[in-house]
Amino acid sequence: MMLGALLFLAACKNNSEQGSATGEKSSAALEEAKGQPEEAEITAAPKVPAPVGNRAPKKLIVKLLTTETEGEIADGKKYTFWTFNNMVPGSFIRVREGDEVELHLKNDANSVLPHNIDLHAVNGPGGGAEATSAVPGQEQVFTFKALNPGLYVYHCAAPPVPMHIANGMYGLILVEPAGGLKKVDREYYIMQGEFYTKAKTDSLLEFDNDKGNAENPDYVLFNGKKGSLLGPRMLEAKVGETVRLFIGNGGPNLVSSFHVIGEIFDNVYPEGGTTVNHNVQTTLIPAGGAAIVEFKVDVPGEYVLVDHSLFRAFNKGAIGKLKVTGEENPKLFKKGGF
Repeated sequence: MMLGALLFLAACKNNSEQGSATGEKSSAALEEAKGQPEEAEITAAPKVPAPVGNRAPKKLIVKLLTTETEGEIADGKKYTFWTFNNMVPGSFIRVREGDEVELHLKNDANSVLPHNIDLHAVNGPGGGAEATSAVPGQEQVFTFKALNPGLYVYHCAAPPVPMHIANGMYGLILVEPAGGLKKVDREYYIMQGEFYTKAKTDSLLEFDNDKGNAENPDYVLFNGKKGSLLGPRMLEAKVGETVRLFIGNGGPNLVSSFHVIGEIFDNVYPEGGTTVNHNVQTTLIPAGGAAIVEFKVDVPGEYVLVDHSLFRAFNKGAIGKLKVTGEENPKLFKKGGF
């Protein structure tokens, strides 16, 4: 009887020690897994990745491909765009303050020229440009820590730099502050850029350096295409929702005077920083800069987005729409008198 009890107690102790060791191993494995990098979600305009939220810093991998490809620019006309991930603007990158980012830049084998990337969110030489310079078919990698919250432009900085940007090589990277951004109902990604063109064939346009030097663009566009935010591609919201727009200006030359006709920006984060202005009608966005604007939509209808240098909007293409659906609110807005 005594011997059986002793054997039982010894078995319990052994099992307890084994369980403790297993728990320690599981905990260590979990901690190790937490430190492993994961691939960041990136999106095509006007979509943005999911908010970062209130999470700890991570190690993230971002993959970008530089290409030289034909695409429609306006009215059935094609243009030889230079791109990040086959789109203008390039993919929206969303990270958190304190994240470590391993950025992979691969230059497509069919490219003619070297390309690289300069991220304005990077603290380091050239914003990563020298570290990522890649000839056709080559991939380069560098790592940076996101130190400063804000909305930042990235662009190609291979020489001649203005030509690479003018052909569409720009995008946005958002570094959210610790704790994340305030929740809103809708978020969209818009980036303005100008294009200087001449005819290569009847249907294909190419870059015109003389027009670029003269700062006389044929097109000033949202998201790289005339009508990119019109018709079935209009942005959407519902009455009562709050909309947040992440707006960049790739330039390479013009300053944008961004305005939404029929709305007042409740909050504007000028130049993509963390300070905030309220009740703003039009906000300036420098070439190579960005801004975040937020507003609540109270009345249904179509709201026109423009560069308020209005010949650019109505003659050169810097125009889009936000379609708001829902019930009318005659206490705020109605046609007719009292």
